Amino acid sequence: VQLQASGGGLVQAGGCLRLSCAASGRTFSKYGMGWFRQVPGKEREFVAAISWSGNTYYPDSVKGRFTISRDNAKNTVYLQMNSLKPEDTALYYCARRNSGNYYYTDSYDYWGQGTLVTVSS
Repeated sequence: VQLQASGGGLVQAGGCLRLSCAASGRTFSKYGMGWFRQVPGKEREFVAAISWSGNTYYPDSVKGRFTISRDNAKNTVYLQMNSLKPEDTALYYCARRNSGNYYYTDSYDYWGQGTLVTVSS
């Protein structure tokens, strides 16, 4: 399984971006998918997840601003990020959930390479 994240860039505070994560393989629709982010010196942080059936999960820090979705026909998961803040600046990773709590990195078995999001104030 390979995951290819894209869509990062530089945006002003209050702006929006949409990240995409394209997955290889034929079993994409059977797995939950998640987005995490990381800044240097800090642990990887949960951002959003979507189950195989479409249930979504968000931490309070992004709830109401970020939306995760998936297109199983395209083997792609998206992260729509609105009302971006400077503190959203990070390297964003997509990952495939294997089992366990959606919020924990240990629940994921495959990771993309990351796409950088920079929000200027």
